Amino acid sequence: MLTTVTAGPYTVRGVSVGGVYTSLSIPELGVLFDAGISPRSFGAIDTILLSHGHADHVGALPGLLGIRALHGKQKPPRVVMPAEIVDDLQTALAALTKLQRWPLDIEAIGMSPGDEVALRGDLHVRAVRTYHPVPSLGYLLVKRVAKLKQELVGLAGPEIAARKRAGEEVTSIEERLEVAYATDTLVSVLDHSPELLEARVLILECTFLDERKTLEAARAGCHIHLDELIERADRFENEHVVLMHFSQLYRPDEIAGILDARVPPALRKRIIPFAPNGPWPG
Repeated sequence: MLTTVTAGPYTVRGVSVGGVYTSLSIPELGVLFDAGISPRSFGAIDTILLSHGHADHVGALPGLLGIRALHGKQKPPRVVMPAEIVDDLQTALAALTKLQRWPLDIEAIGMSPGDEVALRGDLHVRAVRTYHPVPSLGYLLVKRVAKLKQELVGLAGPEIAARKRAGEEVTSIEERLEVAYATDTLVSVLDHSPELLEARVLILECTFLDERKTLEAARAGCHIHLDELIERADRFENEHVVLMHFSQLYRPDEIAGILDARVPPALRKRIIPFAPNGPWPG
């Protein structure tokens, strides 16, 4: 049922079918983007990043919380989401807790565009504005790495240690944009948040791919059409672009061929379509 692709050092594993369900894990970073399905293997993940409150992206969260008990998880997971939906989601989970007679607790973290939260020592998540009819966010996973200052490179270790003991700052922090995630959004997210195009791996919705859905219709639903990415083909600096959230208008086995025929080669070689080898799941 689950699709798995490799993008550089990262594994992207899960399911994404436009309008049906989306849930993608990055096991190397310990995060789950959205909760549209609840496979048991996702129950061990402690950080869930919700893009928005539509059912195909959040509807399986209660089931996922229930599964966590099977993994022996006692601490509620950290669930990051748009600040505007925190109260509504908490209310919904409280009602389902009464039905289940089992606590469906979360550590709710509401974010607004530009906010940043530390996930672990060197890993942070930064929220970016996306464009959908309901409150929504994209996310940047940022690593901060301490590096020896350039002017100290080549000095002997004891001398560097002596300077540090004397109170000199010998390192600087390098920020690395590792993974970006944006779904259910107008393509203008790339214009307003160009840092998405600089992330090592960009996971991006591309719901519609050809003339079977007009550009105008795609925009009316606040989704991205491949035509719009082709227009911006020379702006992508990412090592890998994982395209996902494809519409069921397309069979999984025809997606790669459409991309081959339509996308400029310099961009196409970096694109990884997130689609199963067989039919759409479910």
